[in-house]
Amino acid sequence: MDFSFSYYIGLAGIMVFAISGALSALEHKDHHHDLFSVFFTGFITAIGGGTLRDITLGNYPVSWVRDENILWAIFVGFLLVILLPRILTKLRDELFLFDTLGIGIYTVLGTRIALDHGVNFFASALLGMISAIFGGVIRDTLMNEVPFIFRKEIYATACLAGSVLYIILNIGNIDSNWNLVISASVVVAIRVVAVRYNLGLPKIKLFE
Repeated sequence: MDFSFSYYIGLAGIMVFAISGALSALEHKDHHHDLFSVFFTGFITAIGGGTLRDITLGNYPVSWVRDENILWAIFVGFLLVILLPRILTKLRDELFLFDTLGIGIYTVLGTRIALDHGVNFFASALLGMISAIFGGVIRDTLMNEVPFIFRKEIYATACLAGSVLYIILNIGNIDSNWNLVISASVVVAIRVVAVRYNLGLPKIKLFE
């Protein structure tokens, strides 16, 4: 098993996505959630995008079945939510911390995995984006919320920008670890700026 820098960053991304999903379930006003449903929402948020990516690539067994450390990372995220709900909620609300870090990490690692499977650049960028956003789409659907990709602020576009940047730097033979950090940071920065200043892409109006 590859215990490299990117491997541990990937586990961190899984953990923060699990925290994001579990917090969403714990705080939802319209539903009562027991421990299992909170854990399940965190679990599906953490593995949703990566599972779709692996299925698309024919990468079997999918990552969380192949590597038990992924399940441990999800469990740690869930445990932190149960033990420190107020602290984690404050960090999320003030810093957009967990979902934003998660999409940054997942975008880059998803793109890298696609490239390692010999996928063309365009498809690799899309798979990087899908890896980052699909778990959140499932989470929001379960919570009966409008998924982030359909809201005004830039979300999926930030992931796509990070994917493209990772591919460009990879072509330029930039060190893979530095590439990971730089590209993920760009995704996070775009997302934070978009939320802070309420930025979004122009709307398409078909009927007026």
